Amino acid sequence: MNRSQSGKNGFVYKLSVRIVFTLVVLGIWEYVARARLLGPRSELIFPSLESIGAAFVRNFVKGYAHLSLWNYIGNSMKLLLAGLFIGIALAFVFSGLSTVSRTFSVIYNYVVSVCDLLPGVALLPVVIVIFGVKSGVIVFLVVHAVIWPMSRNIMDGFMAVPMIYVEAGRNIGLKGASLLFKVYLPASTAYIVSGLKVGWARAWRGLISAEMIFGIASCPGIGLFINQMRTNMNNAEMYATLIVIIIIGVIVQYGILSPIEKNTVKKWGMSR
Repeated sequence: MNRSQSGKNGFVYKLSVRIVFTLVVLGIWEYVARARLLGPRSELIFPSLESIGAAFVRNFVKGYAHLSLWNYIGNSMKLLLAGLFIGIALAFVFSGLSTVSRTFSVIYNYVVSVCDLLPGVALLPVVIVIFGVKSGVIVFLVVHAVIWPMSRNIMDGFMAVPMIYVEAGRNIGLKGASLLFKVYLPASTAYIVSGLKVGWARAWRGLISAEMIFGIASCPGIGLFINQMRTNMNNAEMYATLIVIIIIGVIVQYGILSPIEKNTVKKWGMSR
């Protein structure tokens, strides 16, 4: 069996296991919903799959307050992409500077260690007091969520670059920015891709959490929509929105990040 056939069989096996597991979970959910095992509260906690499916469609067709769920998704993605772009760009800039200046490296490593321990939600009251309630606050929290894990992975990647690569680069006249772009970054691709995965996941969770805690009327997002459904006891719509969040996460993970990993670190033999 060649490598391509082995990879295809592995993909089919993983997909089959995941489908079976999902069907089992859905079957258990439907059984609990129909059997009303939790008594009068069962319908609220475990609405039937039919109710959730109908709510899923209703969210996109009707939405809430004359706004379709598409509008909420668009607002959330706009803030998320802005925060991701800024956070990733700053992580590359600061991590790159850490390879040029030893003093900056010591300071920035310390800053990353301290700030990475601060949950974005804990900073939310302080940021609101300083900047007020505006969409820029959510962008700031997304930047906070992505920049520290991304920086940590990039700097760990730089530290893992074999010195023989660095010395070889210097021997052919590379230094400063040229050494960074032609040696450090290519050799750290596996760490960078891993940082993208972690940064994306934390940014996505931070965005939804921030929107749930305080909703911005001028830019309502998915988190606000979930909170509105909870307030109005529309639990089927709430679960349907959670499914939308999962779907978006799966699309980004397997439609964007996995192909990047496949065509870089796996193609170059840097990981299996």
